[in-house]
Amino acid sequence: MSPENQGVLSTMMLHKRVRRLSMFLAASAVLALSSPVFAQDVSESHLKAARAAVAAIHATDSFDNILPQAAAALESQLIQKNPDMQELIGKTVTEKALGMASRRADLEKEAALAYAKVFSEKELNDIAAFYSSDSGKKLLDSGPAVTRDLVKAADIWQNGVARDLARRPLDHKARLCPGFSFAAWQPTCDPSFSSPGAHHDGRL
Repeated sequence: MSPENQGVLSTMMLHKRVRRLSMFLAASAVLALSSPVFAQDVSESHLKAARAAVAAIHATDSFDNILPQAAAALESQLIQKNPDMQELIGKTVTEKALGMASRRADLEKEAALAYAKVFSEKELNDIAAFYSSDSGKKLLDSGPAVTRDLVKAADIWQNGVARDLARRPLDHKARLCPGFSFAAWQPTCDPSFSSPGAHHDGRL
């Protein structure tokens, strides 16, 4: 087969692969749009409030990279199989990805409906109002750092509680066994030892 024909064949295969990907994503979108959550009977004002809340708390920001990552993965896969067509592959996948960017609105509507299912219109308006305020924005920006500090504090507190909890029976044993060593954690007296005037039945 001549190089020209090989190039045409490779181009046709590339477009078929991209078409299959598009069909798969389209089918996924249809399933999402026909889901019970999407079919909820939500008023326009309720949905508007949900959209505002979703935007205020940046609920879908973590999904921003889904399409770029999918496109990059597909481009890498196709280039590995057709290294001589790198430029064409990059251009084709980029065009397809840009053409699908508008479908992000489907995800935003799904997110709004998910929140509208749980929160009333008033609650969503309250959420949007707070997280759009300076205090709400600061909570979103500084929340992760505060959470990290809280986790560190909780670890220290947990270690202290565990240490003191273990030390209580040891303090009692030390009173019963004057020769008890905390460092060695081994009693140097008879375990049945009882100090004068103290009743010891073997329990801590």
